[in-house]
Formats: sequence, structure tokens, C-alpha cells
Amino acid sequence: MVRALDGHLTENLQLRWTAGRAPILTIEPGTEVEVRVPDSSGGQISSQATRAELVAMDLAKVDPAVGPIDVVGAQPGDALVVELLDIRVGNWGWSGIFRDFGLLKNRFDTDLVVWDVQGGFATPRRGFLRPVRLPLTPMVGVIATAPARGEYPMIPPQSFGGNMDNRLHRAGSRVHLPVFRAGAGLSIGDPHALQGDGEVCGTGIETEATVHLRVDLVPGGAPPFPRATGAIEASPAGEFVSASGIGPDLHRAAEAAVENLIELLARFGLTPEESYLLTSLVGSLRIAEIVDEPNFVVVAVFPTDVARSVGREARATASS
Repeated sequence: MVRALDGHLTENLQLRWTAGRAPILTIEPGTEVEVRVPDSSGGQISSQATRAELVAMDLAKVDPAVGPIDVVGAQPGDALVVELLDIRVGNWGWSGIFRDFGLLKNRFDTDLVVWDVQGGFATPRRGFLRPVRLPLTPMVGVIATAPARGEYPMIPPQSFGGNMDNRLHRAGSRVHLPVFRAGAGLSIGDPHALQGDGEVCGTGIETEATVHLRVDLVPGGAPPFPRATGAIEASPAGEFVSASGIGPDLHRAAEAAVENLIELLARFGLTPEESYLLTSLVGSLRIAEIVDEPNFVVVAVFPTDVARSVGREARATASS
């Protein structure tokens, strides 16, 4: 039997990671659960939202997680294995740039794009982004067990998981989480219809989702930090462009890589805001080299077909 949880009920949500929160569901190992998960704004952003709603969003209420779910027999030192069987996203989503959040904070004004999500693709419904059609890869941004003690905000992630935004946490993957308290206290949240490696502007395509998962237990198998297994990603079809950042600080090198990529994408006709947002959705931020101390190399990769698609729209708009 598949158990069901509705994360749109306030009593099933949490906005802090705590050790002592009572479980909203207790299951046996091997149980399948279908969880209805709200978007990362917790319903603050609607399908009719404008930039004003994004500016006014209460950040203390973002990334609500459904849980905790306790597993019978789970003890500290065990591993909880969460198999993501299916992720069915909503029919719309949103992406935002925040002035004071993201890799390039304080460089862009807060702004919003609302997406239509239909038939496996996302297209802009409203906002500053010109027409583009992006194939979906649904994933889960927040997945965690409960901490051993204390209380933590939803951001940043911790050793028990949390807001990891790992796009490999998609249907077909198994996420291995360490157990720190009896029962484990599994929680899940922050579904994305699409997100690139790095989520550089702070959002993917944020949406609600129904997540179908199976939960198992490996006694004594706790990893030091979360792990994931699954099918290897195929190499992306088509061409790419990339830009690097090099220096002794990985964070600054990542900033430089994205800045360099934004400059490169301007040659296709993309505005800086378009480049920044789309890099968060379809780009890949990679550590290319970390052994040649003292300087490290971070590379930002972007699919050329997306750049050309938006660039064509820019040229068509300019000539009309």
C-alpha cells in the first residue's frame, strides 16, 4: 500500500530542522509514500504573480519541507535510502533573480519569470525572459533526515542533508542519508521542474510536485554526508559554449566563470539578466581542476541551442 501525505496542509510542513519535532507519519522500511510537495515559496508566489510579489516574499517562509516521516527501527548510525520513483510537477512554475541572494548578488534587480509547464517543456508565460522552450528534468531540492540535536534554518544544507539542490536527485535515483536520531525523521521539499548545476541565481523552475518514493533502511550504513546513486547522465546533445574563472578562491572563481559566461552570451543577443537566469536553469557550473594549487579552475557551461534560440528572438524583436 502506498501512503499519502499532503504538504499543502500547514501541519505537515516545517520551516526549521529540529531533532524533537513529532513525526507526521511513521512507516515500516520498504514502504512507498506519495508526497504532495508545495513550491519553494510555500504558496507566496502564484501563477498570476508579478515582480511585486517576489519583492514582498517573506524569506522566513521559503523552502518548507514536508515531514518528518519516521521509519520503524531506524537508529543513529544507520542509512536511510530514499528511492525517488517518480516526480510529477505542476503545470506552471516560477523563477526569480534576487538582488541580495545568488552567486552574483547585488548585481541585478529582483525580477520574476512565470512559466507554463506542459508536455515535458517549460515556456515563459510572463516576465523579462524572451520566448524559449526548455525540456524538463524534475528533481527535488530539499531532502534530509532530522539532526541529532538543536535547531537549524532551512538554508544552508548540513551533514543530514537539507537544501542541497542536487539535480541528480531525480526520478530513478537513490539518496542515501545518515540517520542521527531514532526514527530518522525524513523530510522532503523544494521541487524543481528544471535546474542547472550550481543554481547560480538562487532558483530553478520552482513548482509544486507529487513525489512518489520508497524508503528503506541499511543498519549501520550511515555515510558521513548524503550520497546518491542512479543511472549515469548521458552527454548533452548538441554544442556548448563555456567560460572559466581561475583563482585561489573557489567561490570567487565561480563568480568569475559566470561573469565571463554572461559576457560571452551577450554575443548571441542575450541580456545579462537572461543569461544569469538561464544559466541557473540549463547551465552547469563545474570544478574543472582543483589540484594545481594555488589556483583552481571553475567552468560555466551553457547549451548553444538555447543561446541561439533566445538570440533569434532578440534579432526578430529588433527588426520588427
